[in-house]
Amino acid sequence: MTKRKIVIATRGSKLALWQAEWIKAQIEEIEPELDVGLNKIKTTGDKIVDVPLAQVGGKGLFVKEIEEAILRGEADLAVHSMKDVPTDLPGGLHLSSITKREDPRDAFIAQIQNSKFKIQNFNELPQGANVGTSSLRRICQLLNKRPDLTITQLRGNVDTRIKKLDEGLFDAIILAAAGVKRLGHADRITEKLDTNLCLPAIGQGAVGLECRVDDEFINSLLARLDHEETSICVRAERAFLKILEGGCQVPIGAFARIADGRVVIEGLVGSVNGKTLIRDRVEGMPQDAESLGEVLAEKLLAEGAKEILDKVYGR
Repeated sequence: MTKRKIVIATRGSKLALWQAEWIKAQIEEIEPELDVGLNKIKTTGDKIVDVPLAQVGGKGLFVKEIEEAILRGEADLAVHSMKDVPTDLPGGLHLSSITKREDPRDAFIAQIQNSKFKIQNFNELPQGANVGTSSLRRICQLLNKRPDLTITQLRGNVDTRIKKLDEGLFDAIILAAAGVKRLGHADRITEKLDTNLCLPAIGQGAVGLECRVDDEFINSLLARLDHEETSICVRAERAFLKILEGGCQVPIGAFARIADGRVVIEGLVGSVNGKTLIRDRVEGMPQDAESLGEVLAEKLLAEGAKEILDKVYGR
């Protein structure tokens, strides 16, 4: 009997392929009669490697071509890093499932000298140290704590970024811990930044599965991969981001967790130079997760985030 074939659309980066292969293995485990293939798609974000994302369009650059392939029927689903997925999806597509979250925190990675780490953690960074990161969210929070630091834009895949660090271009780099671990570089992490120091990106560490709304077979299949707690938390964070209409030019972070049966979500909006940081939290019941994200966003807007957003967008 011929196996039913389904196709996963994915970016071609090492991390994207790791995630796609991970989902492929899970699908084949729950439905062994399926033939699961990969359709590797080069997105605009993959082609532009020498310009900060904030200047060229941000998140949507990594998903647009993939979503178009699903709509054309060239793939049945896409596997995304949730922090790359815009809050507005094209008509006919939706996030069917969000899988169990890996560590959501940011990772501190330092140079190795004489087989030893030159610096062990963020607090050990010397005055004026050069730190590499691609994220305005990180830049804002790190400069808020340490305005003396020199922060340099850093693009490229995880291997490329670590190579630049080891070549001496930076004293340390900050990357998402989840990606570093998934690609086998966990031994390079000397500190995972506490969320009190650096609030993660929306959805950081979580993998989302996007498919056509009307594809009953794929939706029922992917529902079996959904992790309820992660889904609740990430949807709360995305609701927060949607209210803020947060483009890539504004440092925005959020992290939701479930503690004692309640959703606790923290969020922030800051100025790029780190001088202004608006941060707050709310909590409530899991069934109200998305409205909690919205309430938190409105709270930050009232506390001064609106002025930051208006200034950035020239409103």
